[in-house]
Amino acid sequence: MNAFSWATLLALLSSLAVQAWLTRRQIKHVRRHRQQVPPGFAHSITLEAHQKAADYTCARSKLHMASLLLDTVTVLLLTFGGGISLAAQLGASWFDSTLLTGMATLGLCLFASSCAGLPLSLYRTFVLERRFGFNRTTPALFAVDLLRGVLLGIVIGAPVLAAVLWLLAHGGPHFWLWTWLAWCSFILLLSWAYPTLIAPRFNRFTPLQDTTLQSRIQALLQRCGFTSNGLFVMDGSRRSAHGNAYFTGLGKNKRIVFFDTLLAQLDADEIEAVLAHELGHFHHGHIRTRLALTFVSTLVFLAVFAMLLHNSDFHTGLNVSQGNPANSLLLFMLCAPAFTFLLAPLGSLLSRYQEYQADSYAVAHSPAGALQSALIKLYRDNASTLTPDPLHSAFYDSHPPASLRIAHLQGTTT
Repeated sequence: MNAFSWATLLALLSSLAVQAWLTRRQIKHVRRHRQQVPPGFAHSITLEAHQKAADYTCARSKLHMASLLLDTVTVLLLTFGGGISLAAQLGASWFDSTLLTGMATLGLCLFASSCAGLPLSLYRTFVLERRFGFNRTTPALFAVDLLRGVLLGIVIGAPVLAAVLWLLAHGGPHFWLWTWLAWCSFILLLSWAYPTLIAPRFNRFTPLQDTTLQSRIQALLQRCGFTSNGLFVMDGSRRSAHGNAYFTGLGKNKRIVFFDTLLAQLDADEIEAVLAHELGHFHHGHIRTRLALTFVSTLVFLAVFAMLLHNSDFHTGLNVSQGNPANSLLLFMLCAPAFTFLLAPLGSLLSRYQEYQADSYAVAHSPAGALQSALIKLYRDNASTLTPDPLHSAFYDSHPPASLRIAHLQGTTT
């Protein structure tokens, strides 16, 4: 045990304690307000729907608590418990190449972590989501999705991982900069390719057939100066009753995608308003901002990692032998979140600010009151709680609480 050992243990346990405390606050707060619909929603959401949302939120929060504990135990087992060292030994027994040994080490640890989380994933899909009427995934589809994810991870992830490990070993004193440039290039390529090459492996995308709705959307796109590579409907109902809409891709490869469940939930005015909200993110450059922040944070992380790569105390303090870049990368990836989790509220604050901006844009470019009525329907149909704990919401929520968001919309339209 050295300073790195104690610092990591303190960070892991503090992160677990704070997040568990926030989750317990959320459960208590939601239960306390379960018996009454907030005044601003009393005419649009029934007490039964409000109580369903409260129960759903509490059930998800309890599962989140279990996931937090599992993640912490997994990190402890892989580090202090010797999991990374064992995986490295197995990799070395299979391959003579340092690169292949490193890839095997990372693959084994990722496989072990995925297996550890599989029971909770099964419970979430087939117990929790089914209990509240949202799950439409069959066991066969779950297995196929899992297999596709693994295969896609190998096809895409293995070459990227090999390139990163090679740069760590042969990139010289500025390896972290070359790694960052390679990673940024990969993210940009992935964002461009996702709509046409990756997403269709998991869902079916068909052109929007409603000609009246299509004309309204095209008129909205022209007003907003947005060009896309098509309007598509995704078969989200194969897996879940939750609804959503988004645009994806970069450059000329942008697509607008509606979940089929969303089209069934909302009328034409509301669909136009939801899309106008998404276009608000585009208009204000939120996608570029998020990408830029991702690139900057990755650069900072890699710079810190460069300082730790050859630090023997960092490795021995966490029960991992030094010398294999894969071991160092795994250590850093596993331990860094415990030291940075207190930064989460900053990201949430920025995201909520951007949501308010996108809402204001939607109000200016869509029928009056349409976004407000659409959000209320989505809160109701997706069982989103109307009464989150304020501190929990400030820490975790990327969208403003329902009451604040609706109040903002009402203020914007007056």
